[in-house]
Amino acid sequence: MKSSLPIPLPLSTDLQENIELILKRLGTSSDIIIRRMDIGIFPDTNAIALIYIEGLVKSEAVNDHIIKPLLTSQETEFYWNQEICFHDLLRQALTISNLTATIEGVDLLAALLDGNTAIIADGYNEALIAGTTGWDKRAIEEPQTQTVVRGPKESFTEDLRSNTSLLRRKIKSPDLRFISLRLGRYTQTEVVITYLDGIAEDHVVQEVKKRLDRIDVDSILESGYIEEFIEDRTYTPFPTIMNSERPDAVAASLLEGQVAIIVDGTPFVLLAPVTFFRFLQSSEDYYQRFDIATFVRCIRYISFFVSMLLPSCYIAVTTFHQEMLPTTLLISLAAQREGVPFPAIVEAFLMEITFEVLREAGIRMPRVIGSAISIVGALVLGQAAVQAGLVSAAMVIVVSFTAISNFVTPALNMGIAARLIRFILMLLAGIFGLFGIMAGCMAILIHLASLLSFGVPYLTPIAPLALPKFRDILIRVPWAKMAGRPLSKNYTRQAPNMKKSPPKRDNP
Repeated sequence: MKSSLPIPLPLSTDLQENIELILKRLGTSSDIIIRRMDIGIFPDTNAIALIYIEGLVKSEAVNDHIIKPLLTSQETEFYWNQEICFHDLLRQALTISNLTATIEGVDLLAALLDGNTAIIADGYNEALIAGTTGWDKRAIEEPQTQTVVRGPKESFTEDLRSNTSLLRRKIKSPDLRFISLRLGRYTQTEVVITYLDGIAEDHVVQEVKKRLDRIDVDSILESGYIEEFIEDRTYTPFPTIMNSERPDAVAASLLEGQVAIIVDGTPFVLLAPVTFFRFLQSSEDYYQRFDIATFVRCIRYISFFVSMLLPSCYIAVTTFHQEMLPTTLLISLAAQREGVPFPAIVEAFLMEITFEVLREAGIRMPRVIGSAISIVGALVLGQAAVQAGLVSAAMVIVVSFTAISNFVTPALNMGIAARLIRFILMLLAGIFGLFGIMAGCMAILIHLASLLSFGVPYLTPIAPLALPKFRDILIRVPWAKMAGRPLSKNYTRQAPNMKKSPPKRDNP
């Protein structure tokens, strides 16, 4: 990845020249701190300089583990005219744990921008890099978008190392791999590829690396940037890469053979490859009993299809296929629509767009009043629209239940896909009736069957058919029966034929 902030030359042996080179590249910014110190028995002959960026470093670490040991070193008479003295400083004087050496200006500048402290000595073309990163960061909190009733209550944060440590705590295996790279010419955002060696497919890991290496852009500010660059199909409403802010969900995905992409500065971690059915599963499915999880999962599938099809089916039936309704219901709907001036399709679009506006307003408004305004606004507008004769009461019920069903989908991006498809199906229903809905559903199914996620068919295990993998798709079988991983070359998850021993009864 190209960098916009390189120092193209190696470091010089002249201290002042090195300082001027750094200041020329970083400019005269007020947060660049340079402290020069005279050390040794010849105080005016040789000197060193500490360079760091205020706000990115931990001040206590700089003061206690760098400056104080260097000042104390005068008492031990460090002789700066010896060739090995700078390496002696590395080994003996400083009490900080993370110390590296570099002779390249590019590495020095990157280290400063990462929150490290550079130590440069006059007469040496080598700089010491001390790990003093310590900027303010958000504490680990409860997930905001992927909540569960039973399960861990911790989520990722914007700090990259906090996120990697959360995964290390979940998976205490030496096979857990982290591959770091930087993306963005100006932002130089650190991105980490995470996978389990021996479980993730090698060609998937290599494909992820190759796609990330191809990215050449000015900035990467969130994982959504990367998602659009590396996804298999751009022009599709369906997501082919999953994101999660839950460490337990990411750890479970790694154990199933997926690859995670962690981006510094965002709490959302990308997961690939994924299938369509993975977006309708929740972490809580595996923390509850299998029968409860299966029931809830079926509710999700039903709600997903309701959120896509219910308005369009209402439009088609009330406009073209009234004979499909019972007489009593038909008379009731006809009475409600008697004073409505618009056809059903216009009525449905009016209500759906109104609800989308209310949903967006509830998100953008201040958190204290956002939910109250969205709920009150929906109730007031719906009631007023019915009383004014603009829409029928049945349409308000259909749109409200559709919106509630959309919230059941665990993955937000899949819920958004259902919202977009809903408008297309409504238009087809208003023109062609049920035949338009059937044609639209067939086109969607063909499109889903053509999608790939890093080489994995999107509808796996239905297309292509793989019966052994049905144990965790529409239903969830007991844990003792789930012996395999769906996306891994190492299929075996647990010992075969794990059976519970029957309880022994005490004889009276």
